[in-house]
Amino acid sequence: MIRQIAFGLGGFLLGCAPLYAEPLDVSLRPQARVRVVVTDIEEVVSRALAMDARLAALSAPGTSLRPTVRPAALHRVAAVALVAAPTAGPHGGTEAGFHRWINDFRPRALAQGISARTFDRAFAGVRFDPAIVAKDEKQAEFVKGIWSYLDSATSDSRVENGRAMLRQHGALLDRIERTYGVDKEIVLAVWGMESAYGSYRGSENVVEAMASLAYDGRRAKFFETQLVAALQILEAGDTTPANMKGSWAGAMGHTQFMPTSFQSLAVDFTGDGRRDIWGDDPADALASTAHYLAKNGWVTGMPWGMEVRLPAQFDYTAMDTDRMPSDWARLGVVGMDGRPVRDFGAARVLLPAGHRGAAFLVSKNFRVIKRYNAADAYALGVAHLADRIAGGAPFRGAWPREDSPLTSDQRKELQARLTAVGFSTGGVDGRLGPNSIAAIRGYQARRGLVPDGYASMELLKKLR
Repeated sequence: MIRQIAFGLGGFLLGCAPLYAEPLDVSLRPQARVRVVVTDIEEVVSRALAMDARLAALSAPGTSLRPTVRPAALHRVAAVALVAAPTAGPHGGTEAGFHRWINDFRPRALAQGISARTFDRAFAGVRFDPAIVAKDEKQAEFVKGIWSYLDSATSDSRVENGRAMLRQHGALLDRIERTYGVDKEIVLAVWGMESAYGSYRGSENVVEAMASLAYDGRRAKFFETQLVAALQILEAGDTTPANMKGSWAGAMGHTQFMPTSFQSLAVDFTGDGRRDIWGDDPADALASTAHYLAKNGWVTGMPWGMEVRLPAQFDYTAMDTDRMPSDWARLGVVGMDGRPVRDFGAARVLLPAGHRGAAFLVSKNFRVIKRYNAADAYALGVAHLADRIAGGAPFRGAWPREDSPLTSDQRKELQARLTAVGFSTGGVDGRLGPNSIAAIRGYQARRGLVPDGYASMELLKKLR
């Protein structure tokens, strides 16, 4: 696809600037809100934000398993701009220290089944890359509304390229669908989102990147685990050190598998004895993606969901409840044609942009897509791209395109202010998961607003 830029969480590519999509909280069940007695809201907000900054400095946040792919074009731009690469890592890492770390790591790797030959081949010529560590330390945040994100995720060129790939690989995709029970269009859409149908598979030496991050990064334990898995892949003979390319954060191949995910769920669909997700033939990568979704609970024959219309007096407190579409119809939720939606399985209402945006009924399979990337935006992009590739129409609902999505700092401020007025978000981390959404709804209900749980600038202004 032409000139696309990588998306940070999912590693997939958009036709314009990337969108920030925050991950979900770990628990899908909001905790009971703790009421806080406040005498000075500004003081509470200030304290909460200060505490968050201190905690961020002391602890390493979790990581998404779908990290950023950096197109080679971006590296070329950096080179032309003569941006000097750092010679030391953010935590004082040096080339000499890196090689001492490799010597210390070697017995740990060999104890986990890596042969000396594989280890030495993998680390031949490997150097410390402080630029990669710096990327992990300071990942840029790009904020876009879900409407802009979907415009890019399901652009005309992406849809047309997907249909071309369906024609080119139709027999292969049919075979994968029969084997794993996952819709071929969904598999194709993941491929399109993750690497623009194989156009951008990553160009970093994965061993060098993982070793640099394990030595001097803020998530050393996580990346050492990924490094061991990468070495185990080499030990198994699935690829060579020279061909094991990926993103700076370790996502590899056509559909951007992390090494640990590859070890668990990649398959040899071609029967050549290797699970090759890096080569020009996408068969193993596409089959591995279908296997991944199947193992995470994909229900064969069940649609991901569909766009719907809500009644004027919709009960927003019920939207997170799973009901059959016929039960939703009795509550006034109907298809875009005004008719009740056929029963396809239990579903819940999704309002990714609040009550002023498009509405959807989403099934278990929508949540399975989120196992690939936890953002609603990503799952909706995959789902809609799959429908468009299959000949479906664009979404019809309106979006609040005049809204300015909140930045990370603004989301933290929102959480702090909600907690200060008695609606606990379970912490101030900038991640608007179930706890934060429940707090937003509680505040909206108290103020007589539509309790849709949507975090908007308008809501933040009311809290100030």
